[in-house]
This record gives sequence, structure tokens and C-alpha cells, in this order.
Amino acid sequence: MIRLEQATKFARAKGIKKPILDGTSLVLQRGRSVGLLGRNGAGKSTLLRLIAGTIRLDSGRIIRRGKVSWPLGFQGSFQSSMTGEQNVRFVARIYGVDTRQLIEYVEDFAELGPFFKAPVGTYSSGMKARLAFGLSMGVNFDYYLVDEITAVGDMNFKKKCNDVFQTRLQDSDVIMVSHSTSTIREYCDCGVVLENGKLTYYDDVEDAVKAHNTNMKVS
Repeated sequence: MIRLEQATKFARAKGIKKPILDGTSLVLQRGRSVGLLGRNGAGKSTLLRLIAGTIRLDSGRIIRRGKVSWPLGFQGSFQSSMTGEQNVRFVARIYGVDTRQLIEYVEDFAELGPFFKAPVGTYSSGMKARLAFGLSMGVNFDYYLVDEITAVGDMNFKKKCNDVFQTRLQDSDVIMVSHSTSTIREYCDCGVVLENGKLTYYDDVEDAVKAHNTNMKVS
């Protein structure tokens, strides 16, 4: 279960204060996969990072019952001066998983070759994405947070990513941000629409898509 209680978060830029969450309360139960929909700039990616705990609310709180991943499409948490292997070792210690097993899994999965032992700062964006996805799949989470990415790399690698992700979702839930409503429909059975700092939950993902499409027609 993930519970938001009077959650408030503002984005501030050039003296302008914009609500991402404006005193919002919501409960997401286990056993449901959630599509998060909203306009560009509404704060969907920020909301995922708030749920992950990588950034903080201005007020209110988020209660997590279960192990929550970092956003799969977010690579900013890597320490660029550390190697891929060292970053994996660090994550293993944080999440209390077997370090050797996680290193072996990610090294095999990410297919980075000798770059696995090179500083992440030397990686291309695609290599970082491979490392991030492999690391995410190497740790069992109750909730996987997905920000616009479910697979990376060439066709064969994308298939491998999709296969292992589908396997993980047999026992886990997903909270997914995507501009593709077909992707939301594929992975999610319910939806949440973020509009003007408010979250509206829909038990049927089709109702969430319809509400989002209606919002998009209004300037």
C-alpha cells in the first residue's frame, strides 16, 4: 500500500510557484498496477520521485508499505565517478541484498563488457539506461516505478528487458508514467490523473485515459 496524506509539493522557477501536489490524499492498494497520466509539465516524474523518496514533500507525508523501486527511467542517482560495479555494490548494501549475486546479475544483464568496471561518467545515455534497468530488475520490489521506459537498446536487448519485466510484474505492481496510452493500457489496470496539483483515481484505466484526453482538449 502507498498512502499520500495531505501531500503538498511546489515547483519554483524564476519566482513562480507552481503546485505539483496541493494537499492531496490518495491510497494505492497492492495488487493494482497504476497508470499515471497528466499534461506535459504537470509533475508526473516529480510525483514518481516523491513516491520513491528521492525528493521530499513540502508538507504532508507519504506512507509506503512494501519495497518501492527508484524510477526506472531515472539515471541521475548514479555516482559518475564510481564504476558501474561500484554503483551496483552500493545499491546492494542499501537494499540489503546479496552483493555478489547482484553484481553478477547486472553485469550479465546490462551487457556493458569492460565498461562495467569503468566510471559511469564515461557512459553514453544508452549505457546508463542499460545499467539502470539491469540494476532495477536485479532487486525484487513490491512496486516498480516506471518513467517512460520499459526497454532500452537494440531489438534483442529490448525483448530481454520486456521478458524479465513481465516476469517481475507477476508478483509486483507498477506505477507507470508514459505519454503512450497504449503502453499504459498494456501494463496498467487502473489510473490516476494529475491535474492542477490534484490526483483523481479511476478504478478502470480506460476511464483514466478518457479523463486525461478530456483535460488535454481544454487549454
